[in-house]
Amino acid sequence: MNLNKFPRFCYRRLLSNRSSNFFRFNTYSQSSNCAILGIETSCDDTGCAIINQDGKVLSDVVHSQNLIHLRNGGIIPDIAQDLHRANIEPAISGILQEANMTMADISAIAVTLEPGLPLSLVVGMKYAKHLARRHNKPIIPIHHMEAHALITRKDQEIPFPFLVLLISGGHCLLAVAQDVDKFLLLGESIDCAPGEIFDKVARRMKLKNIPEYSKMCGGQAIEMAALKATNPQMFKFPLPLADYKDCNFSFNGLKTSVLLQVHRKERDHEIKANNVIPELNDLCAAMLAATSRHLVHRLQRAIEFCHDNNLIPETNKKLVVSGGVACNNYIFNALTMLCSEANYKIYRPEAKLCTDNGVMIAWNGLEKWQRGIDIVNDFKTLDIKANSKLGVSLIDKVKESKIQTKLMKLNL
Repeated sequence: MNLNKFPRFCYRRLLSNRSSNFFRFNTYSQSSNCAILGIETSCDDTGCAIINQDGKVLSDVVHSQNLIHLRNGGIIPDIAQDLHRANIEPAISGILQEANMTMADISAIAVTLEPGLPLSLVVGMKYAKHLARRHNKPIIPIHHMEAHALITRKDQEIPFPFLVLLISGGHCLLAVAQDVDKFLLLGESIDCAPGEIFDKVARRMKLKNIPEYSKMCGGQAIEMAALKATNPQMFKFPLPLADYKDCNFSFNGLKTSVLLQVHRKERDHEIKANNVIPELNDLCAAMLAATSRHLVHRLQRAIEFCHDNNLIPETNKKLVVSGGVACNNYIFNALTMLCSEANYKIYRPEAKLCTDNGVMIAWNGLEKWQRGIDIVNDFKTLDIKANSKLGVSLIDKVKESKIQTKLMKLNL
């Protein structure tokens, strides 16, 4: 397929040839006073929200499990599922009461599909089906990463198509958002995600033993420690996938290199028990710098690929950065520098909407409701499985293009 000759038509056709066995499509009128209930249980937070036809949040809540999982050294799926089960009914009852509404006022229930923890996702899906059957409401299934990609549109004018970078504890994806349900995947992580390595490195560094970081997630603790660095050039890490001319990501090698430095410094200083290495802040800063360079390098190629294949019009050069790691200001500043160089405008949701939340599910549900997309009344075949990773993959096309990129200098 010649990308230059058929940049849009072919992709739209590919995206439209979706299986009809999973979703039942219906046409709904755009009610002037609709309300969408969103349910998010993809990982360790129970998020529920209600928004109206204007995208106004009428009520939302997030029951965080962060402190419990910090004590356990990480997320344990069985425990996360039990906490979702305990939280979901009071969470939904609470937001209905806060919004002064009942289920009779709800037009549809939007609920998260994969990707996510299966045991957690099942809780949200089962409760959504329970409510839908009891109150005769349709369900709008929501691809978890699509919800992250589109939530910025709730408060900012970002017309399609646009470039999106999704960085979180479980994912690292580069895609073109062509429409509410149409995405072109340009790159993904071939091993682990940036948020995952932050959590693992923070745990190995024993950051939770430092009182000011004891209640922070790994990524936030590393960012705060990096701000105190006095010699961030002490540690040098190579650029991952430097010789691979694609937009994929790899963070496993960086994680291994950082952990090796922790081990060496503990040995050099004869660190015992719960003590931390004195070079902690500088190591965190070096790790953040290496992560930022890698993200910028892959994003540079994605921007070039989109330009060469007319995927992003010159009048709409916009990048949305979302997901939990988008909260990291060091990384966001590095991406902002690249966007300034490439004449792109960069956006990210407010911090509470970067992490998993019910508002993004409700918003994605509203956009689909208004277009009559993915509105399901027959729940027999509806489960937590999404019907695609994230749209149509162009990863091989990016590789075939063999676009050369020279890493820009980041003055952070």
